[in-house]
Amino acid sequence: MDFSVKPRLTGEKTVLRPFTEADAETMGEIIGDPEVIRFTFPASGDLTLPRLRSWYGTRSARPDRLDLAVTDRATGELVGEVVLHEWDPHARSCTFRTLIGPRGRGRGLGTEATRLIVGHGFEQLGLHRIQLELYGDNARARRVYEKVGFVVEGVRREAALRNGVWVDEVLMALLDREWAALTATAR
Repeated sequence: MDFSVKPRLTGEKTVLRPFTEADAETMGEIIGDPEVIRFTFPASGDLTLPRLRSWYGTRSARPDRLDLAVTDRATGELVGEVVLHEWDPHARSCTFRTLIGPRGRGRGLGTEATRLIVGHGFEQLGLHRIQLELYGDNARARRVYEKVGFVVEGVRREAALRNGVWVDEVLMALLDREWAALTATAR
């Protein structure tokens, strides 16, 4: 098992597809969005357009991770990304992260994109565990992850200083058998 095959995953609202260099400018705008910065990281000066082109242009060549563009199925517009990374082949586990820009929020696109890539991870890649971390004040993301089936495993209290305020880091995970049970009841 590896991540060398970059699929195209289609849902009712979203299409997840491999990135290309052409996505760099839009992803630069999304990464620079104040809410994305608030819940992920401050965009550094190193994120120039040429560097973003290089980053997104090489994602499809990486056999150790899966980075997919989240697009609005109705319009084709790029609204964010979903990523399976930090792959541990022996434990059959990886870390999940996502970010959705302002034009993709509040319409269920992030929830569907998360379900699509998590389902691919368990059903096609044979993962046993997918984990993630989020800031404790990111209620929107936590609701999405809980809807998909992620369970809180722990909290690192006041682990990050963000804009002068201490925030918790919440650890969540989903196991293959939990995913199988959830998808069986949804049928």
